[in-house]
Amino acid sequence: MPKLITACLMALLLASCALFPQRDPLRITVVGIDPLPSQDLEVRFSVKLRVQNPNDSAIDYDGLALDLEVNGQPLASGVSNQHGRLERFSEQVLDVPLSVSAFSALRQALGLSQNQSLDNLPYTLHGKLAGGLFGTVRFSDSGQLRLPRN
Repeated sequence: MPKLITACLMALLLASCALFPQRDPLRITVVGIDPLPSQDLEVRFSVKLRVQNPNDSAIDYDGLALDLEVNGQPLASGVSNQHGRLERFSEQVLDVPLSVSAFSALRQALGLSQNQSLDNLPYTLHGKLAGGLFGTVRFSDSGQLRLPRN
């Protein structure tokens, strides 16, 4: 009898996995950074993200959170209560305000060698689009910081 119950539970578990379709990961790229008014010892800026949904189903989201690491160290974080729907095979540009504390900026400055500039530093962006119990989508993007040339 216990073997029969175990077999039935295993069959139910496997069948329930089929209810959650496999999704391709979202494609997230940073497409812009704009300054925002700062307060006291923090710097604020808005990060523009292009979010592409390569899936055959829409993704509803209700909130967004980001963490930015530069040169392997945490630098900025931010949240937004934006909500919406990313239609199937579509894209949107989302703005997320990020804050850099004075201590994070100081840690970054101390981590640079004397010959190293801010240009071409590696960055990693981690985030999530909140979508309820089973709808949250996590993402990441990485690359090199490219400062504008005059």
